[in-house]
Amino acid sequence: MRRWPLPRAGLTPEKVIREAATAVDDVGWDRLTLAAVAQRLGVRLPSLYKHIDSLDALRQQVAALATRELGDAMTVAAVGRAGADALQAIAHAYRAYGRSHPGRYAATVRAPDADDAQHIAAAQAVLRVVFAVLASYGLGGDDAVDATRALRSAMHGFVTIEAAGGFGMPHDVNRSYERLIMAFDRAFCGWAV
Repeated sequence: MRRWPLPRAGLTPEKVIREAATAVDDVGWDRLTLAAVAQRLGVRLPSLYKHIDSLDALRQQVAALATRELGDAMTVAAVGRAGADALQAIAHAYRAYGRSHPGRYAATVRAPDADDAQHIAAAQAVLRVVFAVLASYGLGGDDAVDATRALRSAMHGFVTIEAAGGFGMPHDVNRSYERLIMAFDRAFCGWAV
C-alpha cells in the first residue's frame, strides 16, 4: 500500500491561499492549478486536500483575498479625501494594484458566490469606498450604482489593456489614465438625473 507523506508542518489553508495568490501573479489567473501550488509548497497534491476542497474553492479564496486587498488599498487611498481628489486616489490605487498583482487583479473580476461570506464582505468593502467617493459628488441610490459600474468598466478596461501591452501609441499612458479619471470627475459633477 502506497502512503503519502504527511503534510508539511505548518501548512495551513491560509498558507495555501497565499501561495496560490503569489502563483497567479507569476503565471496568470487562468493558469492556476492545484498541482502547481503543491509543487510551490513542496508537498504532494493529496496533501493540499487537507487544507482546500478543490481548485474552484481555492479560486474562490484567492478571489476573496484579492478583493479584500484591493478594497484595503482603495480605502487607504481615499481616507481624508473627497471629490476629484478622492476619485483620483482610488483610481490610482486600483491601477497600482492591477499593475503590482496582475493575477490577483484578474481574480477580483469574479463576482462572489452567494454562500461565500468572506468574498461578499470584501466586495462590499470595495463598494463602500466607491460609494463614499460618489457621495462626495452628491450621488446615491441608482445614480451611484450606475456611476460605479461605469467607473469600474473604464478602469478595468484601461488596466486590462495596459497589462496586455495594448497601448502601443507613443504617448504617455499615465497622462491618458489621468485624463480618463478627470473625465469621470466632470461627468460625476452632473451625473444625477
